[in-house]
Amino acid sequence: MMGAPATILLWKDPAKNQAPAPELCCYLLPGKMKRPAVLVIPGGGYGGVCEATEGEPIARKFNELGFHAFVLHYRVAPHRFPEPQEDVFRAIRLIRANAGKWCVIPDQLAVCGFSAGGHLAASAGTLYDEIHADAGDEADSQEMRPNALILCYPVISFTVFPHMGSGKNLLGERFEECRERYSLEKRVSEKTPPAFLWHTAEDQTVPWQNSVLMAEALYEKKIPCSLHIFPHGPHGMLLGTGTPDIVMWPEMAKRFLIRTCGFDIPQK
Repeated sequence: MMGAPATILLWKDPAKNQAPAPELCCYLLPGKMKRPAVLVIPGGGYGGVCEATEGEPIARKFNELGFHAFVLHYRVAPHRFPEPQEDVFRAIRLIRANAGKWCVIPDQLAVCGFSAGGHLAASAGTLYDEIHADAGDEADSQEMRPNALILCYPVISFTVFPHMGSGKNLLGERFEECRERYSLEKRVSEKTPPAFLWHTAEDQTVPWQNSVLMAEALYEKKIPCSLHIFPHGPHGMLLGTGTPDIVMWPEMAKRFLIRTCGFDIPQK
């Protein structure tokens, strides 16, 4: 059993580290072998961070599958866009800046987001040319675009089949003005990373069409994408424990990262 993860603050600026401070929790496998990494982004409707359910358990699962893992604690309402997006990009840069010390392969970094955390993960794959996440240190030189996306019952659109709560928490008074711009199916480009997506058809909180919209946008740009709509299960199925189908998604995502994205997971 691995011990408690190390936790580091994302920012040097005290104004950005107001309680609860944005942090990166590091779930590093022992040894000196270089490994791919997964940055886990819990959901919470941009009003909270569901770390207990969509954070540590997911990170531990990716550890079992041979990845170093990290969990992002990001700013939420009353903080607004682009502050959560700044946090995810800063986390990506910190992981890459510490790749040597943490034995991470820097160009094999996936972000894995759940629900509203899926919107934040998809932001990392679509808004990297728009958001400024400089902190005045050596990490600023690192690339912000992740190498792959894993989107789990994600909020994608604020216009079609939207999750209104997430959109209003993120955009606040600018919701009507900005809801189309930050519907991320509209922001996919030829540089968006490959994506693995899954949803359940019975999700009554974030409609499954969100994942389909994102997949269609990726396919249109010829971006590799693996889309899975499981027939049963409510919102928030996490690791799918106790199900014969959803429980397989982490292994399926691992295979996608290996085969499609070229991730190299040590056999030992």
